[in-house]
Amino acid sequence: MNNTDLHPSGDPQTPDDPRSRGTSRTRLIAATSAVGLAAIAGTGYAIIANSGADPLVLNTPNAVIAGQTFDRPIEIAADNVTLQRVTIRTGGSAAIRIRPGVSGATITDTEIHCTDNKTDGIVPGDYAATRVTVHDCRRAFVQDATTPATIVDSEQNGEAYSPDVPGGVLVAPTPTDLGPEGPLPSPPRAPTAVPPTPITYWPGPTNTGVPAGTILTNSGSLDLRIAGQVLTNLNIVGCVTVRASNVVIRKSRITCNSPTYSIRVYDTATNLLVEDVEINGGGRNSASVCCSNYTLRRANIWNMVDGPRLSTRSTVVDSWIHDLARVPNSHNDALQTTGGSNIIVRHNRLEPYKASTNDPHNACIMIGSTTADSVRNLTFENNYCNGGNYSVGVRDDLVASNIVFKNNKFGRNYRYGVIARPNQTGILWERATNVWFDNGLPVVP
Repeated sequence: MNNTDLHPSGDPQTPDDPRSRGTSRTRLIAATSAVGLAAIAGTGYAIIANSGADPLVLNTPNAVIAGQTFDRPIEIAADNVTLQRVTIRTGGSAAIRIRPGVSGATITDTEIHCTDNKTDGIVPGDYAATRVTVHDCRRAFVQDATTPATIVDSEQNGEAYSPDVPGGVLVAPTPTDLGPEGPLPSPPRAPTAVPPTPITYWPGPTNTGVPAGTILTNSGSLDLRIAGQVLTNLNIVGCVTVRASNVVIRKSRITCNSPTYSIRVYDTATNLLVEDVEINGGGRNSASVCCSNYTLRRANIWNMVDGPRLSTRSTVVDSWIHDLARVPNSHNDALQTTGGSNIIVRHNRLEPYKASTNDPHNACIMIGSTTADSVRNLTFENNYCNGGNYSVGVRDDLVASNIVFKNNKFGRNYRYGVIARPNQTGILWERATNVWFDNGLPVVP
């Protein structure tokens, strides 16, 4: 839902409200295409031709394409286009192509089947792919240093996809790097002191939250019950509840001083996307997002007791969590698990340490299975973490499997140490790649 589709009170309209029809509604159903679209007169809807030799060109900003199958390539030619639950079967040069200068492309829960072994999956970069499976393509996710991509919980030919270098930037191998079965692994290197990676490598004030220059429309608390709603450019003074699937909240500010949650995701909702959002907890909010079935991207989260709560299918990437609010008897965590599985925490700046009060708070991430029987398949990688009693807290009663820590950098503003109980069953700590921020040497728990 676009912000122009709100009642004056800020409540979303029902699907039958005639005021919800028109141009803005088209963006939720299908984008205008340069090829193969026939508009239905007077309704604002469009029909997409799902097959053909020419690419389907999506050139309407904020378009959302959901639940469709295409036997043709797709070109994304406008900002903030979203593909959800889409299946693409095609040949040609690429299944999905992002045009130069386009930003904010999001592909989630999508399958790509290349019918030609010379076809690439998604090219050339500046996109976010979450739970995308790519089959039989020459290259699955193409990107480079100038147009990096965020790739989360995705697969290539049935195997989990993992970027080759920190930050998710792929570098095409040169012919001399190729062995009989692809790129050769780099030779192991002994740890040596290296200059610190600049803090600007991680998210911060210039690349999280509402983009500079965005004009916001005031809104009160929202109760989102319509599947596929897209909200943009809102100044939400209040809290948000999400009860429907495939909701998108983008380029908005949320100020919620409730003692509960800024964003509450109910069990009826799946696949919530929150990106380019600032969440201010008003000094008393207990957590920014709770608890499962969401992706949080490029968020600026501050002034609350805890950051996001993590449960099944929760993903936090490219976000900055800082300046937590101490209240009586609080144990402040930038992130906290409640149980569940398939959790991704990647390329975030997690700063429970508050320099102005010299308070380390409790943890960058606190891992426990307090509301579920266990925590399974959690990946914590490429993050900056500074602060906490222990920077990584591990409860002694944790039941866990496949909790992986790799390629992270740690500051020294903790009270006791970097990780509590590193030998707990289910914790996998890569000693060579979890290093100190200031010198690059391995953190040895």
